[in-house]
Amino acid sequence: MRRPRLLYVPFWATYVFLYTPIVVLVVMSFNSGKSPYSFTGLSLKWYGKLAGNALVREGLVNTLIVAAGSTALATVLGTLLAVGLARHTRSRVLDTLGVLPAVLPDLVLAIGLLVFYAAVRMTLGLHSVLLAHTVFGMAFVTAVVRTRLTHVDDSLEEASRDLGASPFTTFVRVTLPQLMPGIVAGALLAFTLSVDEFVIAFFTAAPTTPTLPIVIYSMVRFGVTPEINALATLLLAVSFTVVIAAQRMTRLTESLS
Repeated sequence: MRRPRLLYVPFWATYVFLYTPIVVLVVMSFNSGKSPYSFTGLSLKWYGKLAGNALVREGLVNTLIVAAGSTALATVLGTLLAVGLARHTRSRVLDTLGVLPAVLPDLVLAIGLLVFYAAVRMTLGLHSVLLAHTVFGMAFVTAVVRTRLTHVDDSLEEASRDLGASPFTTFVRVTLPQLMPGIVAGALLAFTLSVDEFVIAFFTAAPTTPTLPIVIYSMVRFGVTPEINALATLLLAVSFTVVIAAQRMTRLTESLS
């Protein structure tokens, strides 16, 4: 039975509404003129100016440091938390608490982290942003790895222990290889979320160590320029690439189950 074509109208209208601004932003990043609203010709000069912007370079370096560090910590801690919740501690309350940072509003989490830093008298800087991103990144890694764990056969781990392998050896040689697609997908997701995250970084960063989203915010306050469009286009390219890679890894996880 063929579906009425009218049913596809709201479907495609939604996609047009969502992606038209993105397409316009990308096109205007190649605008040869200074106006962000009128296209006068193709040019790559704004990407060249972007490369020469010292503030943007500093923000990019800070963002990569935070994203790489928080992704590494979140991947390790999130994987261990997922295994612990699935194999050793069965509790709905702990399951909820494990993924709670992922569903909390960013503003609430940012204020809570800022209050905590003030209570323990921690100075703000890249380290405070890194720890903050680890908190919510770990929740996403836990959710992805926990989903993968539901497809892992417990009998393989039991067989490994019955054959004399220690719990550590069983985890490294049996459990971890089966979890690897989920771990990689969770790590990619945590990385792209850290690169794009603004609210938590804005509250927990020092004025002397801004991340790239904070730099973009400070530039946008004086008006949108083709240089900002170029920067946003590069961030979109990175985000799309990482998200697609994470999606492919998730599909690989499902196909191996």
